[in-house]
Amino acid sequence: MLRKYSNHRTNSDNIKLGALTAFSAGMVNVISVCVFFAFTSNITGYYAVLPQEIAKGNWYQAAVVLLWILLFFSGSLLSNLLIIHGKSRMGQYVSHAIPVILELLCVLFVGLYLDFFYGDSLQETEFLVGALLFAMGLQNGLTASISNSVVKTTHLTGLTTDLAILVSMFTIQANRSNKALVDKFHLLLSILGAYFAGGLLSGICYVYYHNFTFYVACFVLLIIALYDFYKLARVKQLFAHRKRAFAS
Repeated sequence: MLRKYSNHRTNSDNIKLGALTAFSAGMVNVISVCVFFAFTSNITGYYAVLPQEIAKGNWYQAAVVLLWILLFFSGSLLSNLLIIHGKSRMGQYVSHAIPVILELLCVLFVGLYLDFFYGDSLQETEFLVGALLFAMGLQNGLTASISNSVVKTTHLTGLTTDLAILVSMFTIQANRSNKALVDKFHLLLSILGAYFAGGLLSGICYVYYHNFTFYVACFVLLIIALYDFYKLARVKQLFAHRKRAFAS
């Protein structure tokens, strides 16, 4: 899921990547709304809030929103830098897994801070929302980069539009037999369903377990980071076994 890059990926690889990362994005977005009353899986709305605050002369609020946008941008930038420059030094899987680990650490930090340090101040809330936006930037940059922009899981506006286009195209018989279009439809539907399921689980968990929901999201991210680890270890083990058998 993480060890393949760009055109070497199959539709199955992209569905696994899209579904799992969309699930975690849905969880993070819903829990951030529950705790901070702020969306963190995308920044579209903040591009509307920023000029509004500037027009009102609310310079502090405008600076905070601008910082949030820059944090999302920075997360995506860092993710792509790690993928582009880390592949030759650390290997493809490791360079792809590091952004997920960094995202996990950001979400874990927010959960721990809420449990042990949070004083419910506005500045703390702004800081923690920024941390989650940075985490979502990391994820969006990773999924878009390694899938050649096929998989984007933190923002569903474009995805919903693409689904509508595909549904309209499927009114023509020939398109319903087009494997590329059908594969794309399955991918988008998987992302949409997983995002909703993650958000639903997050909402239910928050009702009963409150901030523990952040740790559940971390567990999902850990699964994403380690998903390919067993396969890689198994391949190395089989290769070593065949090498010994050939030598003997």
